[in-house]
Amino acid sequence: MTQTAQIETESTAAADRPEVELADIFREHGREYCESRKLTKEQHNAVYAISNCRTAAYGFHADVCDTCGHTHTEYNSCRNRNCPKCQGISKREWVGARLSELLPIDYHHATFTVPAAISALSLFNRELIYNLMFRAASQTLLCFGHDPRWLGAEIGFYGILHTWSQTLWTHVHLHFIVTAGGLTADGEWIEPKYGGKFLFPTPALAKVFRGKFIEGLKKAYYKGELVIPDNQKELERPHMFEAWIDGLVSKKWVVNSKPPFSGPEEVVRYIGRYTHRTAISNARIVAFEDGAVTFAYKDNKERDKSKIWKEMTLPAEAFMTRFLSHVLPRGFHRIRHFGFLANGRKAKNLETIRDCLPVEIEPAAVAEDADGAVCPECGIGRMRTFLITDGEGRILKIGFAAFEDKTGTADTS
Repeated sequence: MTQTAQIETESTAAADRPEVELADIFREHGREYCESRKLTKEQHNAVYAISNCRTAAYGFHADVCDTCGHTHTEYNSCRNRNCPKCQGISKREWVGARLSELLPIDYHHATFTVPAAISALSLFNRELIYNLMFRAASQTLLCFGHDPRWLGAEIGFYGILHTWSQTLWTHVHLHFIVTAGGLTADGEWIEPKYGGKFLFPTPALAKVFRGKFIEGLKKAYYKGELVIPDNQKELERPHMFEAWIDGLVSKKWVVNSKPPFSGPEEVVRYIGRYTHRTAISNARIVAFEDGAVTFAYKDNKERDKSKIWKEMTLPAEAFMTRFLSHVLPRGFHRIRHFGFLANGRKAKNLETIRDCLPVEIEPAAVAEDADGAVCPECGIGRMRTFLITDGEGRILKIGFAAFEDKTGTADTS
């Protein structure tokens, strides 16, 4: 990188940078933390990526406005899915892909949550528990959709895994965006029986979800697939495990369903906001000094709404432990499609449904959410990448071909 480009990059980054960010904590304490603990490869990668995101370690890229010619140079993003600075890129790409799938119908937001004991067990059985949750929840929704008492058709929905609470403790739950209506085997579109305001009864959903999850958990246990933590070794005895299961069955499992979104624009804003969240955003980190991290969190149990936002201070070591517990296993898909939106037959199903519906969606109303950054100079054009280098200074892309491959571009949102 030339000295001029480096100065421009550093000054731009400094102007946009929050006062404290997650990278500061990892840069100061990350190496020592990694050396003193047994971490997964994915956790090590997350620490390195977040520490070096938008630094010379990842090279730089240059953008040009497609309208006025204004140029801008900036260090590359790490693109790690745990980095709070990088999710804007992934969000725009994912939302852009979803725009063509939107239908002129209502969409509901449902959440499925497991008890705290299951969340704790997931720390030792991440893939098993997370996959089981996806399977049990998706089968429950599909079952209710096919039931003629509620709909009598196949619904379509996205599932999004979140593993954290506001204070970064493990709190495993799934968010779903569910179509208000479904496709029959005869290729007909069926509207909800209750006018879109009510999709499925949540108490009944919770009971079926609990039953399917418990059934899957017991199968995993008796196949020897479930890892029992050291502080629960008594569960290795089957009769103790069954007693523990009985305790879970006696609890109320939580499934919520919100009223439908007000329109396709709200759906796009929602999926952009929820699908690519990290355990904590830089905006919530209040201070980092004397080896301690202070961050803001929302206390949803606080009755006085003026005091709902509170602050918590943790030693950097404890803060990093909580954050890194949410790093997912390699290759794990935290966003999944189900029903008539399942990959492989989605395009054909959407075409069939659009033929059934009299109203066409207005793509222009939501397109801006998925487009690139607006030029800061003219405010009209879009910034397009024409040069990308790596951390060694080697040119990866140059010229207009770089526009088509933005793998190394930074998030400027």
